[in-house]
Amino acid sequence: MSLKSIIWNGLLVAALCLAIFLLYRIFQQYSLEQIVKSVGSIPFSNFCMALLFAAASYLCLSCFDLLAIRSLGKSLPYPKIALASFISLSLGHNIGFAGLSSGAFRYRYYSRWGLTTEDVAKIILFCGVTVGLGLITLGSLALIVNPDDAARLLRLDAVSARLFGAVALIVPVTYASLAFFIRGKLRLWRWSFQLPRFSIALGQIGIGTINFLFVSACLHQMLSVFGDVAFFRSVTAYVLANSAILATHVPGGLGVLEATVSYAVPQEASIGALIAFRCTYFFIPLALGTTLLLITEVVFRRSRGPGQQADEGAEAQSV
Repeated sequence: MSLKSIIWNGLLVAALCLAIFLLYRIFQQYSLEQIVKSVGSIPFSNFCMALLFAAASYLCLSCFDLLAIRSLGKSLPYPKIALASFISLSLGHNIGFAGLSSGAFRYRYYSRWGLTTEDVAKIILFCGVTVGLGLITLGSLALIVNPDDAARLLRLDAVSARLFGAVALIVPVTYASLAFFIRGKLRLWRWSFQLPRFSIALGQIGIGTINFLFVSACLHQMLSVFGDVAFFRSVTAYVLANSAILATHVPGGLGVLEATVSYAVPQEASIGALIAFRCTYFFIPLALGTTLLLITEVVFRRSRGPGQQADEGAEAQSV
């Protein structure tokens, strides 16, 4: 086994240990009795709907990878892409620094299926841009549709909040326009950027926005149990919370999510609603992702002969 293979195996073990440690920290913050009581206070129909919205979000996230791979001119079966995406992001969301932590797992899978380190780096960057486009687009729509709550939170008047939302929409519109008019690389001073095809750029904006709509809908199912909260109020709360999580890189957004949502919707953001949301969007995917990771590792190793396992590191270097 080569040094490179040993390093990647070490990173894999370290990431798993970190995920287990984070679960331990989470259960220290919320006792098992609290979690059971909080989830039990959510009607079964709301909890099932929240799970469906969470699953739809992870489905959208797999489309981020699908678009990225297509933009590279590569081809992989969608089930493989969905597997790599779900495992990478279910763990990455909880570990923190999602781009880097999920990138290690993405490399683990995509390198086995013929993609190079450069390809994986481009996929990570592409997905990061898609996240940014989706967050900006949905945030802009929330400011335009629901300016009063946003104005209160951002200490602006409603007209200024709506104007700010309209101005922010320039970002996705400009991105799509550049992809439409510029066929090659975009050069800015010493940097150059390879823009995707126009159809893929539109897909990034659309799927990125829909993803955050699904996550907001998951949160809304929990908040609505404890009060009559408008959907776009939940959207505003989640966009602010996710922006804060991305800025701080706190693992799993521990504390940041709760503080931001409680600030945005103080009456409806009970501890029960927030713990139930964590269960549906973080805890359950983390448990499933970790289980799938262990299963696929066993399957990968059993599908290789002794000689192939010894050459795994050399194969990873040659792709």
